[in-house]
Amino acid sequence: MADATTETPLVDVRHLKEYFPVNTGFFKQTPLKAVDDVSFTIRRGETLGLVGESGCGKTTVGRTILHLYEPTAGEVIYDGKPIKTKEDLKAFRTKTTMVFQDPYSSLNPRMTVADIVGEPLDVHHMYSSKEEREEKILALMDRVGLNSEHANRYAHEFSGGQRQRIGIARALAVNPEFIVCDEPVSALDVSIQAQVINMFDELQDEFGLTYLFIAHDLLVVRHVSDRIAVMYLGKLVELASADEIYDHPLHPYTKSLISAVPIPDPRIARANKRIPLQGDIPSPLNAPSGCPFRTRCPYAKEGCAGTMPELDEVSPDHFVACHRVEEINS
Repeated sequence: MADATTETPLVDVRHLKEYFPVNTGFFKQTPLKAVDDVSFTIRRGETLGLVGESGCGKTTVGRTILHLYEPTAGEVIYDGKPIKTKEDLKAFRTKTTMVFQDPYSSLNPRMTVADIVGEPLDVHHMYSSKEEREEKILALMDRVGLNSEHANRYAHEFSGGQRQRIGIARALAVNPEFIVCDEPVSALDVSIQAQVINMFDELQDEFGLTYLFIAHDLLVVRHVSDRIAVMYLGKLVELASADEIYDHPLHPYTKSLISAVPIPDPRIARANKRIPLQGDIPSPLNAPSGCPFRTRCPYAKEGCAGTMPELDEVSPDHFVACHRVEEINS
């Protein structure tokens, strides 16, 4: 867990935008605003959970931070240094990596496990002999619970949980400081999810890792995160500690998400009131003016259509983007 007094955040995302041009007619292109002016920081050793509905831009945020997509605007500052030049990016890539959502499609079916895990070592020239390369690969495999006899087998011979372990071993190969975990357990059986989540916790303690943990399962996110950021239609709408988000959600969208989390105790579950949302999530090609949530918000008024609310600090370390946050929660 991170110390809140740490001065310089490890990752500082400022006004990040990622627009994709979409053909919407003859010679006409409309920008799809997948990520629209997102800012947040991640402290060293911390896990920041990023949640929201499918299509809200969570994965795009993770990929744009790592420059797998070239940012349309904004900047990413890593350990106090902006990433601007190719040299900056090359150095950044030796300290950061990603665990992808789908262990079936993110592993090359034509490569053995040893070659998949060793590929980052090859790219960044992180060994001086074949023996050292093999030692590193076997140590990484052992660390994530894979046997040495698995080294010469192919990804299709493994279960989903084992494939995700291969992906995690590959991510650890460059000895990173920061890992973007893009829904790393959503494609796995529930029994396997717990094992993989516990492994992320152990690796964080052992190597001092910092995570951006992207997910739509709020129970998983609460378990692994120090702080949680809630995203809707390309924008951050709330950011606070995990306990604060669960116990005192302030944004109407967050309140609805939390109300939908299943509760194992049937008596408490019966007393819990669901807050259903009206309508469907709008298209990012044609987002509403002003507050993006206003078309589905039970508290929306005319003024909400005017301007996009700022992500303001309404209490210590609790940020909300809502014009009517004080009226709603008074």
